[in-house]
Amino acid sequence: MTATATETGTALPGRHPQRWIILGVICLAQLTVLLDNTVLSVAIPSLTRELDASTADIQWMINAYSLVQSGLLLTAGNAADRYGRKKMLVAGLALFGIGSLTAGLAQSSTQLIAARAGMGVGGALLMTTTLAVVVQIFDDTERVKAIGLWSTVNSLGFAAGPLIGGVMLDHFWWGAIFLVNIPVVAIGLFAVIALVPESKNPQGDRPDLLGALLSTIGMTAVVYAIISGPEHGWTSTQVVASAATGVLVLGVFVLWELRIPHPMLDMHFFRNQRFIGAVAGAILVAFGMGGSLFLLTQHLQFVLGYGPLDAGLRTAPLALTVVALNLTGVGARLLPRIGTPGTIAVGMTLVSAGLASIALLGADGYGGMLLGLVTMGAGVALSMPAMANAIMGAIPPEKAGVGAGVNGTLAEFGNGLGVAVLGAVLNSRFAALVPAVAGAVSLPAALGAAESPAERARISDAFASGLETSQLVGAVAVLAGGLLAAMLLRRAERADEVRAAA
Repeated sequence: MTATATETGTALPGRHPQRWIILGVICLAQLTVLLDNTVLSVAIPSLTRELDASTADIQWMINAYSLVQSGLLLTAGNAADRYGRKKMLVAGLALFGIGSLTAGLAQSSTQLIAARAGMGVGGALLMTTTLAVVVQIFDDTERVKAIGLWSTVNSLGFAAGPLIGGVMLDHFWWGAIFLVNIPVVAIGLFAVIALVPESKNPQGDRPDLLGALLSTIGMTAVVYAIISGPEHGWTSTQVVASAATGVLVLGVFVLWELRIPHPMLDMHFFRNQRFIGAVAGAILVAFGMGGSLFLLTQHLQFVLGYGPLDAGLRTAPLALTVVALNLTGVGARLLPRIGTPGTIAVGMTLVSAGLASIALLGADGYGGMLLGLVTMGAGVALSMPAMANAIMGAIPPEKAGVGAGVNGTLAEFGNGLGVAVLGAVLNSRFAALVPAVAGAVSLPAALGAAESPAERARISDAFASGLETSQLVGAVAVLAGGLLAAMLLRRAERADEVRAAA
């Protein structure tokens, strides 16, 4: 019997007639995953009180999800390509729903941490299969707009999570923030089964079990080192050992993938300048976003004096700008006019300008910060869909799941790296300006140790100066990365044009 296009995963003929409805379904599934992490952040006081959770317990409740998810992204994408993207999407929703039910009914910190890890498995499957399905059901003329809408969900999750969590915790107990996922998962399962076409790699590559194991261990170890570095110290045995193990295992993974006939991640992708350019840009946009948001919350609370909820509300313009521009299709219309390299260069320049605006104008009030947030949002709305499209376009359609896994892994890695590097710049600058309190683990601790109002003012000024320096470092890194990515992509396009002309 001859395989149909939808069975094989080669590009579906034309545009799928229900493609926009399907996009809505998979964006709903994606939003559920993204909301989960941001909603949890506002439940920390309730979890501490009602489960008698320690600081370490709270950290693991948050990190268990992100560690498992980031470690499994490549493996999940490969499984989707091999066994069917619809099957893995259904499996991801089911696992996420079961994990949410278990988390909502948890009676101890240990049970909740285990449930969060299970939700991370479902999250990894959902993050990879949703983007892979978008690539399959949209043709080249609509794919950029569709990916723009898909990426908008990331920003919407960031903006809406704390607000939804705050409203729910005002009316229900903490378990409701997990149980609310269940009706959404049920709707998603019904819609996916009814609407989403099946697609998979027509070649049916043999499973690369060792590659899956190595990538999972390596990525988990590296992400763990990045997450735990600020808490335990970058030179601590725990962090160094985890980072060294991750790098070593990932090195073995690369060597293994180069040797086998059916690799999970074809290393020849990294010879493609288009792919390399998109990878560089994706890491540095995530670097700027992750690091800047980490610094913004401290800037708003410690420098400008806002409470946690007010601080969360005041970061919303960044996400709302991304949502507004992507819903109106600004990036999708701009890209055909100035090309992928130009769109990425403009977007990354705006992100860099936004970071610089926050650093230079945000110290004295919210007005300068608002300008920076809107400018950053405009840059993200232009650059992120263009880079995701460039990554997916550089990978054969039958490997769309792996491409989505690469895209998700880069975002996780870039976010963690941004928090680590810009946080380290902040801490070193702060320690250099007030060496007497260099041993303090936070600004509140340093202020608590101060012996006079003048010393407290000096400490606050030093912290604000550290924030400014770290934000400017982020701005320079994002600008340099954007220009590098644009240059590599433009060079790749010229090489393609020369080959086509020959």
